[in-house]
Amino acid sequence: MTDPWLDDACGLVDAFRQGTISPLEALEACIGAIGRSSLNAFSHTDFDRARQAAKGADVTLPFGGVPFGVKELERVRHWPYTEASTLFRDRVSVSDQTSITRLRASGAVLGAQTTASEFGGINCTSTELHGTTRNPWDPSRTPGGSSGGTAAAVAGGLLPIATGSDGGGSIRIPAGFSGLFGMKATYGRIPKGPEAGIEPLTSVLGCLSRSVRDTARFFDVCSGFDQRDPLSLPAVGGWEAALGTHQLAGKTVVIAPDLGTARVRDEVAEVVRAAAETLAKAAGLKVVDHPLTLPPLRGQWAMAGMVSFIVDLGGAYPDRIEDLSPEMRMGLDSARERFSLERAASIEAWRRQLNEAMADIFEVADFVMASTNPDVAFAAEGPPPSTIPGADLIHEIGFARAIMNNAALTAPSNMNGSPAMSIPAGTVDGLPVGLQVLAGHHREPLLLDLALVAERELRWPKVAPGSPI
Repeated sequence: MTDPWLDDACGLVDAFRQGTISPLEALEACIGAIGRSSLNAFSHTDFDRARQAAKGADVTLPFGGVPFGVKELERVRHWPYTEASTLFRDRVSVSDQTSITRLRASGAVLGAQTTASEFGGINCTSTELHGTTRNPWDPSRTPGGSSGGTAAAVAGGLLPIATGSDGGGSIRIPAGFSGLFGMKATYGRIPKGPEAGIEPLTSVLGCLSRSVRDTARFFDVCSGFDQRDPLSLPAVGGWEAALGTHQLAGKTVVIAPDLGTARVRDEVAEVVRAAAETLAKAAGLKVVDHPLTLPPLRGQWAMAGMVSFIVDLGGAYPDRIEDLSPEMRMGLDSARERFSLERAASIEAWRRQLNEAMADIFEVADFVMASTNPDVAFAAEGPPPSTIPGADLIHEIGFARAIMNNAALTAPSNMNGSPAMSIPAGTVDGLPVGLQVLAGHHREPLLLDLALVAERELRWPKVAPGSPI
C-alpha cells in the first residue's frame, strides 16, 4: 500500500491487521499529505498526541489506528472549541462529547480538526477566523458547508474519514459538492451530549466517507442511547454486518430531481435522473409516478434554529453580536425583529404541514431520489448564490425562496427528522453532482444497502482526481 491516505478507513484497518502497514506509518503519510495541501481543510492539528495514540493502537478494534478528522463544531478535549467564530477564538474544550468518547474507544486516532462555517450557518466554508476552505476537485470552488473542511480533507486524500453534522444539509451538501458519501440519519441516532441541545430538533451527527462500509462502521461505533441526550435512540447493532442483506427488489421509488420544491439546473437534473434510473434498475426498484407537494421553504428552517443559537452564544449575546459574520448577524437581526408568538406558531404550523406531506410520500414510496444541490459547487469564498444558470430565481420563485433554494432540497429531511443520503452521481463541468435519496424514519439500513448498489454501479472515485493536493 504505497498511498495509504487514499484508501478507505476499513481498508486501512485490514492492512493494519495484515501487517502490511502500521498505524504510525499511515498517520505519518496523512501528516505528509496535509503538509503538502493548500485546501485549508484544518483549523487545528494535534499530531504529537495522534502519534502517541497510533503507536499504541489496538488494531483489533473497529477503527484501530485509523487517522480521523473531527469537525470543529464538535467538542474534543484539549482542542479549540471556537464554533468557527472569532467570538470564541480562545475557547478550549475541557471534555469530549459522547460521540468522540465512543470514537476513541473504537481505536480511532484523532489527529486534526476540520474547518466549518461559523456556527454551521451557511453551506460554504469561509470564515474570518480560518479563511477559505477549497474543493479538491477545483480549488476555486467551495467544498460546501458546514462540514466543508471534512469534505475537503476526505475528498482531497488527506484523511480517510472525518466527522460531520447535518442541521439543514451540512453533511449531504458537501458530500454532493465533493464527490463523497454522506448520510444524515434519523434524528437522535447518534447522541449529542453532554449538554445536548433539544430545539430545533434538526441537527444530527455523522461522517463523510469514501465508502458505504466506512459509514456503516461509524454508526456501529457511535450510535445508541446516551442518558445525557434524552432524545437519542436505542442502539441498533450490526450496521456493517447487515450490509447487503436487505431486500430491495420490488420496493418503490419516486424520482424527482427538484424534490417538488426547489429549482435545479437542467444539466444537474439530467445527471441526477440518469443516475437515479440506473440505480433503480440495478436494485430492482419499481419507479412510481407520484407528484411531490412539499410546502415551500422560505425562512422557517433558519428561524427555527435561532433560539438555540442564542443559547450557544451565551454571554456573548447581545453585547458582542457585531463580531459575528454578516450572514449570521443578518439572520439574528431578522429573527429579533420578526420573532413573535404568532411567528413561532406559523413555523410550527409549517412543520406539521411538512410532516404530513412527508408521511404521505412514504406511504406511496419507499424512497425518493432527488438532487442534493441545485447546481455544482459555487465560488469558494461564497456567498451561496440565489441563482442558477439559465434562471432568474428571484423573479421566478421570489427572493425568500431563491435564498433558500439549496436548503429546499436538504432541509425537509432535517425538519422532519427522517434519514437521507447523498451519493456521487456523476459530474457537470468536471465537478461532482450528488444524488440524494430520502427514506422514512429508521430506514437507514435500506439506504445503506441502496448506496452499496450505487457504489458498485455508479463507480465513484474514492478521492478527487489528482489528490492529495
